[in-house]
Amino acid sequence: MLQNPPAQPGMREEEVDTPALILDLDAFEANLDSMAAILAPTGAKLRAHAKTHKSPVVALQQMKRGAVGQCTQKVAEAEALAWGGVPDILVSNEVVAPRKLARLAALSGISRVALCADHADAVGLIEQAAQAAGTRLSVLVEIDVGAGRCGVSPGPEAVALASRIAASRHLIFGGLQAYHGRAQHIRSPEARTAAITSAVDSTRRTVEQLRQQGLECGIVGGGGTGTFRHEASSGVFTEIQAGSYAFMDADYAANEDAPPFRQSLFLLTQVMSVPKPDLAVVDAGHKAAPTDSGFPQLWERPGLTYSGASDEHGNLRVEGGKRPKLGEKLRLVPGHCDPTIDRYDWFVGVRRGRVECLWPIAARGAMS
Repeated sequence: MLQNPPAQPGMREEEVDTPALILDLDAFEANLDSMAAILAPTGAKLRAHAKTHKSPVVALQQMKRGAVGQCTQKVAEAEALAWGGVPDILVSNEVVAPRKLARLAALSGISRVALCADHADAVGLIEQAAQAAGTRLSVLVEIDVGAGRCGVSPGPEAVALASRIAASRHLIFGGLQAYHGRAQHIRSPEARTAAITSAVDSTRRTVEQLRQQGLECGIVGGGGTGTFRHEASSGVFTEIQAGSYAFMDADYAANEDAPPFRQSLFLLTQVMSVPKPDLAVVDAGHKAAPTDSGFPQLWERPGLTYSGASDEHGNLRVEGGKRPKLGEKLRLVPGHCDPTIDRYDWFVGVRRGRVECLWPIAARGAMS
């Protein structure tokens, strides 16, 4: 159920109801501009990942700056984007449920859609859905370049699957999906570079083997906020699938040689109790802030540490800093922006302390 907005335009940030997602618009827009500028000389295009923002509003702002489209992980995310006017969507994931494939095939009537496959049986299911809908679907072969998740082995196995797709009257071979998710948060720049160098090499070999069989890759996609410079400069990848760059989080900031983007996403919380001199309690606990990448961090409040949480409470340890006052509003930096955003219905856009806009997070909870 869509919740009422926690704010309205013109409010001061301190008046926003909590917990709420605050988007610093100056930092957010600077991040979009920076990514566009970095990618421009490489020739690689941005296909930003909407699993992060889940918002057609954000997607269209990225496309105004040159992004060729959006990625999603779920069919329901693709639907929310297409209904919001996004014209080019890649489900960068495997879809095998016939009902989901039927939804995706139907969506191709209003948006260009594509998806990934890593098994011949999955290709057969996609083929059936496309035939039933009277359409042709573009299918990318996903290769495992080190993530150890989905994907066929690079090389002959990928070529065989691509040939199966290309031979179908109802499908189009769209290229390769080669995303190394595990490399995004490798802390050491040297180890991160080594992981992506290996991924680029195996992808390059596969592209060449496909070409030898007369199969051209319209898309070679991958890369993320932690590694995009490597893929973009490789001469192999044509599309970069970064998503978190628009917002950033504490996990990406912990990388050595952290991505060159500003923190724009914050969780606004309120002090609800000050029971001890060294303790303050805020209204953002586990339900407000996922902790898969650690607790959120206080923004520009030295001496305060988010030290523990229960469902609806967050404990702040006061060590040498000024204890916040009862009712005070504080900004937290999420540990992991993607699942944090998925818990809220609205971005509250703030510029220089005033609420400027509210954007619905239209694909919130879209797991199907």
